[in-house]
This record gives sequence, C-alpha cells and structure tokens, in this order.
Amino acid sequence: MSSIGRPVPELPVADVERAQQHYRDALGYEIGWLYPGKEIGAVSRGEVAIFFRKRTPPFEPAVHWVFAEDIDASYQELQSSGANIVDPLERKPWGLRQFTVKDLDGNLFYFHHDQPNAA
Repeated sequence: MSSIGRPVPELPVADVERAQQHYRDALGYEIGWLYPGKEIGAVSRGEVAIFFRKRTPPFEPAVHWVFAEDIDASYQELQSSGANIVDPLERKPWGLRQFTVKDLDGNLFYFHHDQPNAA
C-alpha cells in the first residue's frame, strides 16, 4: 500500500484569530498562518496541525480522539495551562483512561490512553 499522511482536521470556529490564540495559550500549539481576510488559519504542535475555518454559529462542533502517550503528564500540562477540562481524568467503563477538553467554540478533544494495570 502507498503511504499517506496524517489527516488535518478543519474545525469550525466563530473567530479564527481568537481560536489560534486560545490554542497557543491554553493547549501549547504554535500559530502557523492566517489567510488574508482571516477566514482560515492553522496551528501546529509537533507533527500535528489543525486548521480553523470561520463559520457562523450555531454550528456542529467537531469531536477528536487524541492518543496521549503519557496521559498523566498531558492532563497536568493542560490543567496548568488553563485548558477547559470539562471531564476530568478517569478510567472509563470502556477501559480507557481519558479526559475531555472543550475549546472556545465547543469543539471537543477526548485525550485517552489504554493503561490496563493503572488505576
């Protein structure tokens, strides 16, 4: 099979510049670019990129599952940076240790890790 790259999500946001600043300040991303007219822009963190597109609310928020190699360190980092953690780190009935972050526009990120022997 041929190799394909990682998908880049495009999230609906009310204000692209505000979203970029929030992802920088609360989630540790770097601002990549902002298209003239401020209708679309991007942030990145390591090999992960996220695009934002300006939409008029109300819109359906996007949901993303994010694997965290060290879920405890990720939780502590995002908690201390002021991310909006709407569901704390805990083991879910489906076996994953997981927590949920909601951005300013309602988009959700389920950070998770499967640690069978952890509490």
